[in-house]
Amino acid sequence: MTIIVPRPDAPGRGPSALLRARARQRRPLVAPTQRRAPKPPPSVRVRLLTATMLTVGVALLTFVAYLGFISGLKHDRAQHLAYADFRKQLALGTAPTGPTDPNNPSKLLTPGSPVALLSIPQIHVSEVVFEGTTSSVLQKGPGHLRDSVLPGQAGTSVLFGRATAFGGPFGHINQLQPGDLFTVTTGQGVQRYAVLDVRRAGDELPPAPATGSDRLVLDTADGAPLLPGDVLRVDADLVSKLQATPTQVVTSGDLLPSETALATDGTAWIDVVLWSQGLVLAALLLAFARAQWGRRQAWVVAVPVIGFFALGVADAASRLLPNLT
Repeated sequence: MTIIVPRPDAPGRGPSALLRARARQRRPLVAPTQRRAPKPPPSVRVRLLTATMLTVGVALLTFVAYLGFISGLKHDRAQHLAYADFRKQLALGTAPTGPTDPNNPSKLLTPGSPVALLSIPQIHVSEVVFEGTTSSVLQKGPGHLRDSVLPGQAGTSVLFGRATAFGGPFGHINQLQPGDLFTVTTGQGVQRYAVLDVRRAGDELPPAPATGSDRLVLDTADGAPLLPGDVLRVDADLVSKLQATPTQVVTSGDLLPSETALATDGTAWIDVVLWSQGLVLAALLLAFARAQWGRRQAWVVAVPVIGFFALGVADAASRLLPNLT
């Protein structure tokens, strides 16, 4: 009996070899890994352009955040400190009752000194009023026009207040109705007023106040937020006892242009330029530090510095806006 033994496949010719060959044909070809050439460092021109764009972008974003949020915090802090100071003056009887300093009658009141406390419950206003009406003073709260008498005295008292930025204390005085009562506390006591009407540009003027009485006028911006078209006014007459009226030593000719309604503070340009130079320098130092230290280390050091100068630019630039906005 003959036994037939199958012949082994020749190397590389059996079924298993064919399967391996077909598998190799199905495999995707993988290109050998190639090393990328390192990027060349940015040129000086690119670094300067990046620093400039960073400076402009940070300044604009900080300005928007400053007007929308930070300015309100600044106003609240100023009010908190001024309220404590003015309450102490009222208790000691040293609160001002005229245009001069109670401690030195030969000297005018310093702009920004607290002179009254305005309370309008109908629109939830309780604000310390400061002497002066420049943009800087109105950042802290309502301001008293220096050439007008203090509330409660014979004549016409004028108070300015912002409509939008820095807490916008006068943003809702247009909601007051004829007959609404509110008070103003001064060094001479509590003065009570009754609203006559809300007045816009072109409206008929109210009847002149009677001789020996006091009329209070509240002024603020009228129009789109931060883009006022004119002045909105609320007229109110004193309904409480008239107070003694000291000699008025400040006239309209003594007022600075920046103290009038919707005026801007031209001196703020100097501060804007100086703070902007600091911001540009900080951005350039960031570009240099990034190349020397690395991105993360540079940003850790640069963020507080850039933020400090950006806030300085925003604060100075806000004084270039109309003082009633």
